Amino acid sequence: MDIDIVRTRECALHPMLLAPPDIPARAGVGLRVPHYTDFLERSPAIDWVEVHTENLFVPGGAIHRAVGQVRRDYPLSLHGVSLSLGSGDPLSNEHLRKVRELVRRYEPGLVSDHVCWVSADGRYLHDLLPVPYTEDMLCYMADRVMQTQEFLQRQILVENPSAYLQFTEDQMPEWEFLNGLARKSGCGILLDVNNLYVCSRNLGIDAEEYLSRLQGDNIQEIHLAGFSVEHVGDHEILIDTHSRRVWPEVWELYAKALVVLNRPLPTLIEWDTDLPSLDELLSEAYEAQTYLDAYHV
Repeated sequence: MDIDIVRTRECALHPMLLAPPDIPARAGVGLRVPHYTDFLERSPAIDWVEVHTENLFVPGGAIHRAVGQVRRDYPLSLHGVSLSLGSGDPLSNEHLRKVRELVRRYEPGLVSDHVCWVSADGRYLHDLLPVPYTEDMLCYMADRVMQTQEFLQRQILVENPSAYLQFTEDQMPEWEFLNGLARKSGCGILLDVNNLYVCSRNLGIDAEEYLSRLQGDNIQEIHLAGFSVEHVGDHEILIDTHSRRVWPEVWELYAKALVVLNRPLPTLIEWDTDLPSLDELLSEAYEAQTYLDAYHV
């Protein structure tokens, strides 16, 4: 049986729903399966690690042994891609139960997903698809985020998406939607600086205004990644592929974000396709750490 939608209410989370203060305001890496063995053998000097939630839905095996060992040695974050908070489908109890089991098993410092939808009529589309930024969608998603948090007994973070189109029905800019979602549901915000840069180029969003308008206290984590460039006719489109090093323009926007938000934040390097060596992945995290250290100076 799936969860029913409840009326929207402005939410102040009970302290038991807040994440344990486990993730430091330093740089970490998204750990992917091909790097597990090398990572565990070397125990590199990195401050925290994030793994994809859905990769752990199998009940046991080598992947859980590896993540269990990682969790003993490093603070851990769970980052999901399939809650489908913006979908017209009911929230899935089965999916939420699996996430709750992982939260109880690994006690992650942060739990996150996306402002998007990935399913329709029970079929998963394996893509993070955009939602219209309307008052109705804001209330609808806030209800679903609250239900998710109540089910998990944990606050979640929601990530701003990369986008390649805008809805004609939009009634507000993305930053206003995110602020409203955090206010109504009590969730936190995962600010993906690469996604913001991709949207600024694809859709003409003013990234610096976006940063200045976000309610900075709601932001609890930052993601950085590399995009690809595609050409369609005379148009250049940036695609959020997580397949290369962070671009210089994204580093520049990240530095501005730290200044505007007025504090260092846990910062993750994501790399999901065309995976590099572990050394190259770690070097990106060490580069992010230089920006965090420079902020303190």
